[in-house]
Amino acid sequence: MDERRKEPRHRTLKGGSIAFNSDGGISCLIRNLSSIGACLEVASPLGVPNDFVLEIESSHLKQPCHVIWRTGTRLGVAFSG
Repeated sequence: MDERRKEPRHRTLKGGSIAFNSDGGISCLIRNLSSIGACLEVASPLGVPNDFVLEIESSHLKQPCHVIWRTGTRLGVAFSG
């Protein structure tokens, strides 16, 4: 399989949150990560918007991102900004 990513991602298993309004967010697992994007796993993709802020719990990082692809319970996101 050809690798199409601009930068390799590193496997990880970190807790995160998909934040998109002031009412809270959706819990997620960060399965792999690079400086330009990530693969997220959610219990259900229903209700996840195309643009949101990813909050990475272990590093207290907040990163705006945009969904590039969706497959089952996984989302591929590109960081913006």
